Amino acid sequence: MFPWVPMRCPYCHETEDRVVDSRVSREGRAVRRRRECLACGRRFTTYEYVEERPLTVVKRNGTTEPYDRAKLLRSVQLPCAKRPIPLADIEAIVDAVEDELGRLGQDEVPSGTIGEMVMERLKARDHVAYVRFASVYRNFQDLDEFYDELRDLSVRRARAALNENQAELPL
Repeated sequence: MFPWVPMRCPYCHETEDRVVDSRVSREGRAVRRRRECLACGRRFTTYEYVEERPLTVVKRNGTTEPYDRAKLLRSVQLPCAKRPIPLADIEAIVDAVEDELGRLGQDEVPSGTIGEMVMERLKARDHVAYVRFASVYRNFQDLDEFYDELRDLSVRRARAALNENQAELPL
């Protein structure tokens, strides 16, 4: 068992504080603690996270790199630029992808798996953002590949609209 290590006040660097408030944060994945320094009286916030095993991403060329939430967030924000998608929704997409990655229970995940998870969520949220992401992610080599993806999207959209307008007959 490790000995208790006190929090250091970011203002006066003393280690004596008291917890004023604790709340569950980030959908249960963190605890937010509001603290008050007993030496200077100023308040500050700390977060507690469960230390998870590191996730490694296997890239297309076979190299590996540690999973980086900020990198995934940037890659989702880029195609959502100038679209009616608030930052909270983008973060929710990244959170959902991270949750699904956690449920996989693997230490190494191919980048393609992560890309497919993002595309699935973007497709449900905004078709333009989905096409932007897919065009970079799938690295379309010519206009025909891009057109095929747009056609498939259009067919799926029409099928969804048809199913939405279908009325069930009473028995």
